[in-house]
Amino acid sequence: MRITLVGSRHFGVTTLNTLRQHGVDVVRVVVHDGEDRLAAAARAIGIEVVVQADPKRVIVSEIAPNTDLIVTAHSHARVTREALAAAKLGGIGYHPSLLPRHRGIAAVEWTVKEGDPIAGGTVYHLADRMDAGAIAAQEWVFVKKGETARELWERALAPLGQKLLADVIYHAKAHGSLPATPQDEEFATKAPSLPDAKH
Repeated sequence: MRITLVGSRHFGVTTLNTLRQHGVDVVRVVVHDGEDRLAAAARAIGIEVVVQADPKRVIVSEIAPNTDLIVTAHSHARVTREALAAAKLGGIGYHPSLLPRHRGIAAVEWTVKEGDPIAGGTVYHLADRMDAGAIAAQEWVFVKKGETARELWERALAPLGQKLLADVIYHAKAHGSLPATPQDEEFATKAPSLPDAKH
């Protein structure tokens, strides 16, 4: 299976490592910043790196030829419809909330701000609307009392993201398809950026 990975930062690097451990071929890494640690990690193991022309969008020419699946990991860029159509199975991303709750850039911060006793992670199909595509995999975790967004992310939600991405990749390799359960719009909430949110 040939994967184009779009991402950044530590979560991008751990996702790259997870994908390689699961025997898929990461043929290209797409980043918004050529100095990002994901770009450095990819170059170090001989994977082609492409820097987005527009940091807010990933376009079809930036996706590797004959890509089976696009995976995003800590990317705030929208993968265009044409780019998704270029990959046999489209694209998936990980969102650190129980979608459709807390759609948006500051999901973990809003989980803490709202006092949610339960958080979770979702691997979802990339779609035109942000964080609104069908759910491929989802699991929940408890939130500890007094836990900060960073602590919750590092303790539970980042590792959960790796596990769920691995589960979905395994399914895609075994079945040549992705699980898909539509999100229930009735329960959708927004998690816009907060002034003190750290990205």
